[in-house]
Amino acid sequence: MKPLSPLGMATLGGGVIAITYGLARFVFGLFLPEMRNELTITPTMAGVIGALPFLSFVFAILVAPWMTRRLGVRHAALTAASLAGVGLITIAQAPTSMLLAVGVLICGISTGLSSPVMAEAVHRVVVPHLRGRVNATINASTSLGIALAMPAVLIWAEAWRSAYMGFAALAAIGALATLVYLPREDRPATASPSRPAPPPVSRMQWLGIGRLSSLAFAMGCVSAAYWVFAPDAVITSGGLASSQTAWMWLAVGIGGIAGGGAGDLISRFGPALSHAAGLTVMSASIALLAWDPGNFALALSSAALFGVGYMTLTGFYLVRSIQIMEQAPSLGPVVPLLATSIGQVAGSPLAGWLVGTEGHVTTFMLFALVGLVVAGLGSWLLSERPVVDWQIS
Repeated sequence: MKPLSPLGMATLGGGVIAITYGLARFVFGLFLPEMRNELTITPTMAGVIGALPFLSFVFAILVAPWMTRRLGVRHAALTAASLAGVGLITIAQAPTSMLLAVGVLICGISTGLSSPVMAEAVHRVVVPHLRGRVNATINASTSLGIALAMPAVLIWAEAWRSAYMGFAALAAIGALATLVYLPREDRPATASPSRPAPPPVSRMQWLGIGRLSSLAFAMGCVSAAYWVFAPDAVITSGGLASSQTAWMWLAVGIGGIAGGGAGDLISRFGPALSHAAGLTVMSASIALLAWDPGNFALALSSAALFGVGYMTLTGFYLVRSIQIMEQAPSLGPVVPLLATSIGQVAGSPLAGWLVGTEGHVTTFMLFALVGLVVAGLGSWLLSERPVVDWQIS
């Protein structure tokens, strides 16, 4: 079969990420209000369940490199997409909150496996000077999966089980696509027997990744409140209809497309300003929702800003980590990705506890304030002496 072109790799990788991240992981909060009503889930329990995909992501991403070596890119990607389908079906059929939690956990595993596998696929299929752009495009495709939730909610309204069965069907299509189009061979297409081994990662590079990961952890913690409780906030505290939250997730998805320009943002304004801008936008979106959760126009504006901020930041961590570890592009993003999810694991139950005790408005305002503090901290950390001057060509 003819090798994938860069555009083909971006399309296939973007589709897998849209399923495993967008549908299997991040749209949970959109259907949470109806799940809570049907399965009698408390806010604290909802926060714990909402943390499970982030927790399983952490463990899955650690085994993903080993799995990719053992199974090869094609079968590792097939496993990730298939697990997304299994998790989505489990959620759709869950009679209790316990089985709902199991399905959510499996979905998180699929997410953790898909990121390193797709990064490795890009490294093997795409020529070096296009890898950064393809990786950023694939990362931003999370937004497409989130946007797909909008018509699902409008079509199925309160029938969240039917929506999840539809998502599972898309996961099956994604699994088939990985089996058909990803390369069978394990060796890189651009490999050369005479190519020298890459230099080891230096201490300064690890310090740079450490700074980046500490900020990614804090961003993940702040973002968790929105991912899990934003729809619940506008319905419970604002009195909006559940169908209106579908438009919010469409706005998140459309806004998140901006994350594909994270690399250009870094090149134009530098890491410190780019990160501060992304986190400020995300924090503003959280505060805007808390300002008047019953105002539909503000809710849509908040969602679009959140999509811009969140996807720009995840794209920032991906591209910047590859810049820091240019000689190890598949290793660089792993620690920031882990840190983001660990932050979301910590932030989700904390947000659930605060929602149960203080309400949605206070919770969102507190998380927005923390986000602004982290934006200021990032300006200091990222403006220190540069770790390395390499740029993605």
